[in-house]
Amino acid sequence: MSVAIAVARTRDLFAATMLTGIYSLLSAGFFVVMDAVDVAFTEAAVGAGISTLLMLTTLKLTGQYESSSRPLQRIALVVISVTAGLLFYGFLDMPIFGDPAAPIHQHVAPRYIQHSAEEVGMPNIVTSVLASYRGYDTFGETVVIFTAGIGVLALLSYVRSREDVSQAALAPMQPHIILRIVSKILIPPILLFALYVQFHGDYGPGGGFQAGVIFAAAIILYAMIFGLDVTLKVVNPAVIQFLAALGVLIYASVGIVSLLSGHAFLDYSVLGHDAVHGQHWGILIVELGVGITVASVMLVIFFNFSSRVDKNQDSHS
Repeated sequence: MSVAIAVARTRDLFAATMLTGIYSLLSAGFFVVMDAVDVAFTEAAVGAGISTLLMLTTLKLTGQYESSSRPLQRIALVVISVTAGLLFYGFLDMPIFGDPAAPIHQHVAPRYIQHSAEEVGMPNIVTSVLASYRGYDTFGETVVIFTAGIGVLALLSYVRSREDVSQAALAPMQPHIILRIVSKILIPPILLFALYVQFHGDYGPGGGFQAGVIFAAAIILYAMIFGLDVTLKVVNPAVIQFLAALGVLIYASVGIVSLLSGHAFLDYSVLGHDAVHGQHWGILIVELGVGITVASVMLVIFFNFSSRVDKNQDSHS
């Protein structure tokens, strides 16, 4: 009876995962209709793409038997409750959604729309805002993503032998010939499209965040089809961890160069012969750093989750 209940719960979770992926894909379509193509890229890549893959991988790694219960961590519960209360308190002070009198619609947004072309010189205002006007915020977001990868390494990482990795639950899909052939056809265009999104984000929809997730999704798809052991022979986890830190370093180096030149932190004007030319170089470099960090952290999280052997499952099998 317990096995039947476990199978039913797994089936329900699988259906819920697919429904959330479909919902994210439909949301991306709505964003396209509203001319928010950059947001649509992010929703499709993160919501319908990487999140669905990670959830499916989690379901594949979930054992048949439930592990022994652990005592309730009261300190953790208190910290989470206090954090949630502070977030709700801050939410109450926000303007009503869609309010045309909100400060962002009266001061900030018109400033970006009217002066972005002459100050930054890029057709894509979203890229101008994220990488130039809000360069400090984007750098903070990149550091947060890198910190998340470090946290996953600290919590889940342990020394594994090649035999342990080969026995991991994420086994190759050898019988699924159609999936293997189709994935071989699709993965190269996905990687190429990720590079296009990365280096064309200043003139069209895209950027480092979207490109990084798309690039990581292609490698995760390869791992799910051909197995984790084969993927680790192609992608070295140590190199991925180094690239995660390198992306943040590339972003920060632009600000350091600005400081050494006597300008403000992340002032791109020092990188070119004029301010607009420097903006182009600065945005290109920092977006590259963002893309490298995002892709590397996504792979770090995936590798650490998927390479864990379910000891509880093995003891009951």
